[in-house]
Amino acid sequence: MLRKSEKRLLQLIKYAPIIFIISLSLLITYILLLNNQAYYKKEIRKIETSFTHQKKEEIKLEVEKFYQYIIYQKNKSEDKLKHELKERVNEAYNIAHNIYLENKDKDKKIILKMIKDALRNIRFNGGRGYYFIHDIKGNNLLYPLNQNLENKNYINLKDKKEYFFVKKIVETIKNKTESFDTYYWSKPSKEENRVHKKVSFYKYFPVLNISIGTGEYLNDFENSIKRDILKYINKINDKYLFIVDYKKNILGHKALEKINKKSEILNDDIILKVINIAKNKKEGFLTYSENFITDKKREKTSFIKNIPKWHWAIGMGFYKDKLEIIIKQKKKEANKIKKQYIINILLISITITLVLLLISCYISNQIKKKFIKYKEIIYKEIDKNKQKDNLLTQQSKMATMGEMIGNITHQWRQPLSLISTAASSIKIQKEFGILNDKDLNDDLKMITDATMHLSKTIDDFKNFFKPNKNKSYFTTTYILEKSINLISAQFKFKNIEIIKQIDNIELFQLENELIQVLINILNNAKDQLTIKNIEHKIIFIKTYKKDEQLIISIKDNAGGINKEIIDKIFDAYFTTKETENGTGIGLYMSKEIISKHMRGELIVKNSNFEIKQKKYYGANFIIKLPLY
Repeated sequence: MLRKSEKRLLQLIKYAPIIFIISLSLLITYILLLNNQAYYKKEIRKIETSFTHQKKEEIKLEVEKFYQYIIYQKNKSEDKLKHELKERVNEAYNIAHNIYLENKDKDKKIILKMIKDALRNIRFNGGRGYYFIHDIKGNNLLYPLNQNLENKNYINLKDKKEYFFVKKIVETIKNKTESFDTYYWSKPSKEENRVHKKVSFYKYFPVLNISIGTGEYLNDFENSIKRDILKYINKINDKYLFIVDYKKNILGHKALEKINKKSEILNDDIILKVINIAKNKKEGFLTYSENFITDKKREKTSFIKNIPKWHWAIGMGFYKDKLEIIIKQKKKEANKIKKQYIINILLISITITLVLLLISCYISNQIKKKFIKYKEIIYKEIDKNKQKDNLLTQQSKMATMGEMIGNITHQWRQPLSLISTAASSIKIQKEFGILNDKDLNDDLKMITDATMHLSKTIDDFKNFFKPNKNKSYFTTTYILEKSINLISAQFKFKNIEIIKQIDNIELFQLENELIQVLINILNNAKDQLTIKNIEHKIIFIKTYKKDEQLIISIKDNAGGINKEIIDKIFDAYFTTKETENGTGIGLYMSKEIISKHMRGELIVKNSNFEIKQKKYYGANFIIKLPLY
């Protein structure tokens, strides 16, 4: 027949694994779904980050390529200019040579005039280019821009940097060669006070011993290169490269015409930010809302790079809405995968749960059978152990009662003797007729006091044997005084001195059980002191608190416990006394009470101690108890 607790245990064995498996399955499924959701969000962020990073790298690469192209064109501008100047001078040289060949029988002055007339009105490089002629003395023979300056000597003419550039022309004629020259001159226009770098080319014409030359301001030539670059950008710019100058003018853009038509909606703040990045950081990314082309604002990220000598900021960007289109597509794909993943997880979870439930039911049934089978065996063993424990307890009680009867005998001997003496005195005095009221009252008081002492002794022993398993509050002073009072008569009879060093500590414990343990230990010390016939018999009791525990130390000077048996003294039925004098269960029951009933510890060891500057050696029983 199963008890209620056993039925509950079997129900727990049966249903707990099922509940655990289902809960675990739900938890794992929930975690997997959460992880999938987190993975999905992570993938979306990854797509956005990857796309943004990729696009940034793409536009940066394109801007870098365009930047290198511009720098290449700029660095080659002087070389290109020199090449073009040389070609132009060679053309003039060929014209002059052909005139000479056709008129070589004529006077050289006439031929020179014919050449000058042929070259005077030739213009190139957008009307800026012209030819000039010098002789070996530094005379300017042809200057189309101002004929009044012709036929004048300029050998000592120098530029703004004190360079005599006409002497270079004379040197070229003397050396009968050709050469390039660079000097700094102001333009014959509104910028007369502004100096510009000018490149010239001179070629020796041997027939007339003159030089034919031309020149071009470098910045004018670079401006033509700029125009060519902007023309190229605005016509074939399929990557939406743009160019902005420091004056906030949009110079280059594929949709430049549309932008110019909507000039009233241009955002100067954005252009200013572009220029600031170019001027201050040299290059960098900028994210902004753009509506240059459409009225709808679109978020755009551009990479900006600076071309400081031209005061340009070049850049290229991409729109975020393209990313959103890609993300929407990825979301659709991810949702499909997510739905399939959820279905697969649920199917796997249900399948595994069912399998585990079947296994759990099978194991539970096997455990139930084993439990019922071994229950009978265990209960038989429990019954045997109970009988053994009951026997030990009964023996302990009988031994304790035997000790107490001896104590009662010693406690009652003196009061009974006093009562007998007082009664005899009254009787004798009465017979001899000498009994007076005072003697009668004194003897009656003696009898009454002795009777009360006997009554108190009866109450003390009755309380000790009273069954009480409830904990109560008491102090160390109280419990030791009560314990010693119950056995003091025999200790006095045996001439045993009890010395106390008590810290009065309050604890919450089982009072009678602790008294029983203390009496067992004190009686054990008394017996050892009696057996070994120690002359000055001492028991030293000390109490103190350590680490929230009460420590009770009981020492005697009986010479200690033999090392061969000290580990056995708490064993049941182990005794060093004669069979008729000892049962071997007192210390065993004491340890059981302290450890099992009072959650404490009882240990023994041999130790030295000193009292009144005199050294002793003996057994030391130590009780450790929690205070509450």
